[in-house]
Amino acid sequence: MNKPWFLWIPLAVVAFIGGLAIYGLAVPKDDQVHSAMIGKKLPAFSLPAATAGVPALSSADMADGKPRLLNIFASWCLPCKAEAPHLETLKAAGVEIDAIAVRDKPEDVAAFLAEFGNPFRRIGSDTEMAVQLKLGSSGVPETYVIGGDGTILFQHIGDIRAEHVPMLIEKVNAAK
Repeated sequence: MNKPWFLWIPLAVVAFIGGLAIYGLAVPKDDQVHSAMIGKKLPAFSLPAATAGVPALSSADMADGKPRLLNIFASWCLPCKAEAPHLETLKAAGVEIDAIAVRDKPEDVAAFLAEFGNPFRRIGSDTEMAVQLKLGSSGVPETYVIGGDGTILFQHIGDIRAEHVPMLIEKVNAAK
């Protein structure tokens, strides 16, 4: 008795799904987010000061020959508060840090800096998140290593923790 060929379709589907599962288990997991902006110049921007007493920020400020970190943060962001001491550690190690405050009010940024310290050289206010989106940032906090010529060299997604500090110092130093 000759069985029709279409009876083999369920077996082929199960074999295909099983093959995908085996492939997924065999290939090492890649946790690194690969940004499309790495190796590209910062998009042109000029942001007003996020709060009184701290200078504004523009893309031209980031291309002054010195590598630095660019931190995207917000006063309302809990992980931003958690990373504040580590940003102070980076500053104490000689790393220059500029920042962009997103969707924030000047008085809230001032209160954040008063409570958690100010490791930033300049802070621009990105109330509409336009620069954040141009950078390809998915949220706050995020930190970029910027070369002295304004090129984005590395993107760290999430809050900076103690174990990230040496790596970020190394990346900034390598950019010199």
